[in-house]
Amino acid sequence: MNDPIRVAVTGAAGNIGYALVFRLASGQVFGPDQPVIVHLVEVPPVLPSLDGVHMELDDCAFPTLAGVVKADSDHLEDGFAGCNLVLCVGSVPRKDGMERADLIRINGPIFTNTGKAINAAAAKDVRVVVVGNPCNTNCLIAMSNAPDVPRDRWYAMTRLDQNRAVSMLAQKSGQHVSDVQNMTIWGNHSASQYPDFYNTKIGGQPAAEVIGDEAWLQGDFISAVQKRGATVIKARGASSAASAANAALDNVRDIWFPTPEGQTFSAAVCSDGSYGIDEGLIASMPLTSDGRTWTATQGFEHNEFAQAKIDATIAELREERDTVKDLLPS
Repeated sequence: MNDPIRVAVTGAAGNIGYALVFRLASGQVFGPDQPVIVHLVEVPPVLPSLDGVHMELDDCAFPTLAGVVKADSDHLEDGFAGCNLVLCVGSVPRKDGMERADLIRINGPIFTNTGKAINAAAAKDVRVVVVGNPCNTNCLIAMSNAPDVPRDRWYAMTRLDQNRAVSMLAQKSGQHVSDVQNMTIWGNHSASQYPDFYNTKIGGQPAAEVIGDEAWLQGDFISAVQKRGATVIKARGASSAASAANAALDNVRDIWFPTPEGQTFSAAVCSDGSYGIDEGLIASMPLTSDGRTWTATQGFEHNEFAQAKIDATIAELREERDTVKDLLPS
């Protein structure tokens, strides 16, 4: 057995957190020979539920679970102490009548404190995946308040959008999801995101050629991916939980292990200026991983339609950044 990996999950008793902690502990993510110590973090009123999650983890008797640490959000440094991976799942959800800018301002202080605590207490090799929405800008706030954590360690999750787009293209083409490769989500995890079907391959062929319906791809497909979260809420009366947890763990595998040759994955990272995206914005783009850090995949070309979509989502990210400028230490 290897030395244990310490993984913190905020919002661990919530729907998404509950859906992912057991898979983290079971060996599904890091393998059967990698012990994991799970750090469960929650707001104080939810701590009794967190005790229940802890009991259930014990009751699973996972051979790979090497320990459980519990902490409340008033003691984040205890929750993140020595952690090699932090999954920031917990955040205040958007309510009816709430503008996106309002949600950003409400969650801003939460992620300010999260960033400071990660900076103070996490392991030197920590990597951070932000799931709680609006995840791009929450990630930017946390990163900006953790000056000692290198910027290539921060990720905001767009893997759920990638998975949604892959599934829709597979169904439309009659192919298996594994045949859909290199679907990139550009920009923001919001209704402005751009699922890049032009650079996607299905069975090794351009997706647009396989689908043969560019009007559908430019219209209904993009709209369906952008609005899928709202569609799920309308159907089941609650936001995506199992699929979001699954995507978060996909995101962890994407960054933790080397990317297979010829493939890419989507995540929002601190832009290095690739594709003309403002340096420092947390924006989704095509990536590969060597198991330690990411590289932006170069050479993707965009026609006028695609570039306009990318420009629009990057403009939204700039607006969000400007909304929280006072929370971003210079």
